Amino acid sequence: MLALAPLLPSAVHAAAPQVRTQAPGFYRMMLGDFEVTALSDGTVPLTVREVATHTTPERVTELLSRDHLEDPVELSINAFLVNTGTALVLVDTGVGGFFGPDVGGRLQQSLQAAGYQPEQIDVVLLTHIHSDHSGGLMSATRRAFPNAILQVHAREAAFWLGHNPRPKGTVDPKYFEEARAMVEPYQVAGKLKTFGDGDTVVPGIRAVPTPGHTPGHSAYVVESRGQRLALWGDLMHFGSVQLREPSVTVAYDVDERAAAAQRARAFTEAAKRGDLLGFAHMPFPGLGRLGTEGRPGAEGRPGAEGKSYRWIPINYSSGQRWQPAKVRAD
Repeated sequence: MLALAPLLPSAVHAAAPQVRTQAPGFYRMMLGDFEVTALSDGTVPLTVREVATHTTPERVTELLSRDHLEDPVELSINAFLVNTGTALVLVDTGVGGFFGPDVGGRLQQSLQAAGYQPEQIDVVLLTHIHSDHSGGLMSATRRAFPNAILQVHAREAAFWLGHNPRPKGTVDPKYFEEARAMVEPYQVAGKLKTFGDGDTVVPGIRAVPTPGHTPGHSAYVVESRGQRLALWGDLMHFGSVQLREPSVTVAYDVDERAAAAQRARAFTEAAKRGDLLGFAHMPFPGLGRLGTEGRPGAEGRPGAEGKSYRWIPINYSSGQRWQPAKVRAD
């Protein structure tokens, strides 16, 4: 026992303290000649059963439990940076400070860890103007991306920025106030540009109208050398539920019926083509593909058109460059 004493831990050599933080979040991949970087803005706790609609709280709890999840779910907030070689394009900006201290708000940290500065951003594209996508546009009273042109669908700008004193349906008036606080400084500076359905917003990046969640919600299709990535924004919020039942909607949808129809159509087409997808709220980095599960039968209710889907995350790449002839797996 005395011989073993020097090997035992002492108060002087106590265990190292736990750190309990993650590294800044970025994940890089190549798409043809384009470099795509997924950027984490952090996460937000969301009680799914309170915001999921066209379903029941009991059904939501059941679907979450299949993936060993329970409310509140820690929901990722993702943005995507596309370096085309001639333009540096940021798709969505995270929540900024809108959700309070240490809830999201890490986009700038992730951007700089990925090797870029906010002054380098040439274009910011918004899928829509909800605060968890536009909140990072401002840093206090300054434009967070001072040299960037901000682009958004014309219907989206008209809906959120129109100074109509009457409420628009059941939308909380605070969302209009937040939208104006984030976007109007770019408009005043002459940095706001709107686009229409199907417009090419940057060479190699095309806007695809997906209205429903908001009137001007847009997906972006990024293409280079025959490779394709669709950045879908809020076409889906919580995968454990909406992949299995795409008809489930969310309280934040401006038009629930249209949002569900867009999701059903987009899921069907993407699964058939095998598209690479980027989601704003799937677990970081939010990149992957959809597979068709078919009819759930006794295991659960069928989704839209009797279909449910599974998420196939992108295979991790370290970015290392090796000589293929020297690589082997023992």
